[in-house]
Amino acid sequence: MLSDIEIAKQAKMLKIGEVAAKLGISEDEYEPYGHYKAKLSESLYAKTKNDPDGKLILVTAINPTPAGEGKTTISVGLAESMNKIGKKAMLALREPSLGPVFGIKGGAAGGGYAQVVPMEDINLHFTGDMHAITAANNLLCALIDNHMQQGNELHIDQRRILFKRCLDMNDRALRDIVIGLGSKVNGIPREDSFQITVASEIMAILCLASDLADLKARIEKILVAYTTDGKPVYAKDIGGCGAMTALLKDALKPNLVQTLENNPALIHGGPFANIAHGCNSVRATKLALKLADYTITEAGFGSDLGAEKFFDIKCRYAGLKPSCVVLVATVRALKYNGGVPKTELTNENVEALEKGIVNLKTHIENMHKFGVPVVVAINRFHTDTEAELAVIERVCGEMGVEFSLAEIFAKGSEGGIDLAEKVCKTIETKPSEFKPLYDEKLPIKEKLGILAKEIYRANGVIYTKQAEKAIKEITELGFGDIPVCVAKTQYSLSDDPTKLGKPENYEITVRDVRLSAGAGFVVAYTGDIMTMPGLPKKPAAYNIDCDNEGNIYGLF
Repeated sequence: MLSDIEIAKQAKMLKIGEVAAKLGISEDEYEPYGHYKAKLSESLYAKTKNDPDGKLILVTAINPTPAGEGKTTISVGLAESMNKIGKKAMLALREPSLGPVFGIKGGAAGGGYAQVVPMEDINLHFTGDMHAITAANNLLCALIDNHMQQGNELHIDQRRILFKRCLDMNDRALRDIVIGLGSKVNGIPREDSFQITVASEIMAILCLASDLADLKARIEKILVAYTTDGKPVYAKDIGGCGAMTALLKDALKPNLVQTLENNPALIHGGPFANIAHGCNSVRATKLALKLADYTITEAGFGSDLGAEKFFDIKCRYAGLKPSCVVLVATVRALKYNGGVPKTELTNENVEALEKGIVNLKTHIENMHKFGVPVVVAINRFHTDTEAELAVIERVCGEMGVEFSLAEIFAKGSEGGIDLAEKVCKTIETKPSEFKPLYDEKLPIKEKLGILAKEIYRANGVIYTKQAEKAIKEITELGFGDIPVCVAKTQYSLSDDPTKLGKPENYEITVRDVRLSAGAGFVVAYTGDIMTMPGLPKKPAAYNIDCDNEGNIYGLF
């Protein structure tokens, strides 16, 4: 079979104006970025403001293998298949980060015959949103250090600067650094660190902001440091929030592209779900709901991360009501959760599958706790056997959820018709009774306790002294009544990546808690999770090249 990039290069793309016309978008309502990409203008929001909303479908997954399980591929394919059966459907996805693109996981444009295009652009610089976010983030950092250099009128404690620099790349050498070395004119020496752009609070703010005014207001609320006498310092105290907003004004506009089968897709924002809230922008999702009868979106990694945050953070703030959850699983991931080494996942192993399928059961149960009906989509691989697939179908039947074998990767829309029909049937026959899992007004510890017990299936939560101190400070600042965003491993329901399947009789450890006041949530850090990933021994960057004519090769 052809590689993803070879398939994408063969695509017969429509000019972006033709894609926009399918949605009733006029030339004055989009801003072209070349022939096949565009930003959607603010005037389109005003025009569609009073239009009815379509149905919202969330695509999530079980706990994955390190290679991922094709959640974006299923999302793209489902949109293709729904259009194929006569439904007006469109995508609302996240933008890829350059970290995974050059690292191990790959991009976020789908795969096989279910991709969004132009995939090279989408997976690399796209329309520059990531760079704008990085620049705005680092402008604030520069202003903080400049303030201290120029007399430190606010008496900022250089040991308690919370806001970190960022870079959209995997670079472990930047996790802990010392800046301001050399002569006095180079600034005040202090410890600092970088995080990957998709974990930054600026990214979260852009994805949760309702408009430009809300974006600026949220930036002003960012807690950046404490003074020497323990008082909070916010971005508005430092200044420059207007300049940051100016850098982000175009990045706030959703990006319009298309699928291989020329169906429209919005791609906007890209926070990771293991170290951030893992959802595309509220603006893109809400606009898609106005433009189509069905909007398919996704949330990062397993449902214990992305989906929970989608429900408890994004839907809560944006007033969204999802109609259906599509839960993606693969035979290989279930065998992985059953203890099979990565090198043996292609071999039939029904016994391991029977053991690992408890992970699928738990994710189904978890999604039902939010009152949303579930359809299980098996992203089929050629190594899957009939005996293994029969086990999954039986378990889904026992749990009362629809089950569909999706061959979207190999067949495009034709491979997902059964899935599309079952999703439509579920929406029609099982009305959603969506509700967030917890009351955000509860104390921080109570909210974390609910997540630990109900989603991660832990007995309780252990807090380090640092976490206890941080929770006390955040509560005293008046931010104890906002949602929580847990940063943890994606490979397990627990905070330990080696505990596969359904871990039991354990406690989750919160080592630190930080306030993202601008984004509107509190981040709890568990286990060994890091906000700046590193590169693997053989990075994907080694396989990527560009010829003298500018053609890119080796990008998946």
